[in-house]
Amino acid sequence: MKRFDTKVQLIKYKVLREVARRAFDDTLLQTVMDIPKEIVPGKDATMRCCIYKERAILEERIKLAMGGNRSISNIVEVIDIACDECPVGGYEVTAACRGCIAHRCENVCKRGAITFDHLQKAHIDKSKCVDCGLCAQVCPFSAITLNNRPCENACKVNAISMNEESNCAQINDEKCISCGACVYQCPFGAIMEKSYILDVIELIKSSNDTDRKLYAVVAPSIAGQFLDVKLGQVIRGIKELGFYHVVEAALGADMVAYAESAELAEKGFLTSSCCPAFVDYVEKQFPALTKHVSHNLSPMATIAKYIKETTPGARVVFIGPCIAKKAEAQKEEVSPYVDYVLTFEELQAMFDSRDIALETLPEDVLNNASYYGRIFARSGGLADAVSQALKEQGLDQEFTLKAISCDGIEACRMALLKASKNVLDANFIEGMACIGGCIGGPGCLTHGTKNRNEVDKYGKEAYEKTIHETIHIYQDFNK
Repeated sequence: MKRFDTKVQLIKYKVLREVARRAFDDTLLQTVMDIPKEIVPGKDATMRCCIYKERAILEERIKLAMGGNRSISNIVEVIDIACDECPVGGYEVTAACRGCIAHRCENVCKRGAITFDHLQKAHIDKSKCVDCGLCAQVCPFSAITLNNRPCENACKVNAISMNEESNCAQINDEKCISCGACVYQCPFGAIMEKSYILDVIELIKSSNDTDRKLYAVVAPSIAGQFLDVKLGQVIRGIKELGFYHVVEAALGADMVAYAESAELAEKGFLTSSCCPAFVDYVEKQFPALTKHVSHNLSPMATIAKYIKETTPGARVVFIGPCIAKKAEAQKEEVSPYVDYVLTFEELQAMFDSRDIALETLPEDVLNNASYYGRIFARSGGLADAVSQALKEQGLDQEFTLKAISCDGIEACRMALLKASKNVLDANFIEGMACIGGCIGGPGCLTHGTKNRNEVDKYGKEAYEKTIHETIHIYQDFNK
């Protein structure tokens, strides 16, 4: 059994695996009963109130695994029928309430939502409460606490709320940045992202039929995944799936670091453009700062653009830990270069759908990037790379880098807020929506501090030690 952080991930993986298996065999799933019995509920329910509900939820998982509703622009969707088990949430009075007679909570409540029973214990009327939190602030016993649903706690941009019946989450697309935090944190798997695994399999089949070269661009955070096998075996496995060649997105990161450092030295202040969720956040919450976002494409798009410009007819699939990359690939400036995006979860499902035992494969080579390009995968890596690129281009003689590495969207918000008020003591903002950087992405197989160590180790194994050397060696090779 493959290792996943949660059982929710395991269920998701099993559905993806069977969808991929049927696609490779040209026998697409028609109903939930086409799936093997290990996934479909039997006569007794094991996770929900009844087998009928379990099967209905599974049907929705299959739909999303097969691409979902393409008319809905958001990559992330709520499975309504699966989202009905969490308590209402919001501010609640706990057993710590002593029934005091000061009634400070009642005095500060402007909505009249606080009442008391015959024991003077406080109660909150949910129909009147607006979750301002004033009552919690003044309670001398800290007896009033905020008990939000996991998805609401996970979403740091307030894009998730409850519907009118308060029994199902709903996503505000105007606020959502597709970071996928809610996908990973929902304990019922009621929030999922669309999968393009069927589209990728069609690309594999068509490339075999037409000899159009299909490239896999892998994120450097792959070094923290598939820890039970060697990275070279994973690269070999990707080629066994039908990909012509595997290229590091870290090479694109080298290219971006070189260009971004020059842009920074010229403009004097810049925010990174590598994390699509961060860029989306700037555009939606701090539109006045959009002009300061680097004009460079992300590493994914940069290397994909290079591949397509040097290999006519090539197709490119990005593989990484990021759900927001699926949304980025649909943007007008990126879609010509990146055909589809897969997560590491989906890659594992594809391996197993073809019964590819990675541990039995010979090692292949993946060496296209420098140390600095590879450490883009973790928080602080981009700032280090920009610093190195400034030195290599001699720009550090005239420009002094003062970077702030924002680890998670809340840290991004604070830095952007200061920048909007011209009080930020930095001239470069490295924005990462996920805690830890890309190694904390929702599409990872596993999450944890070990992933950072693996990425740093992977970076030190790079043959080329400078950004300049890496870029020119690869460009000369492909002339």
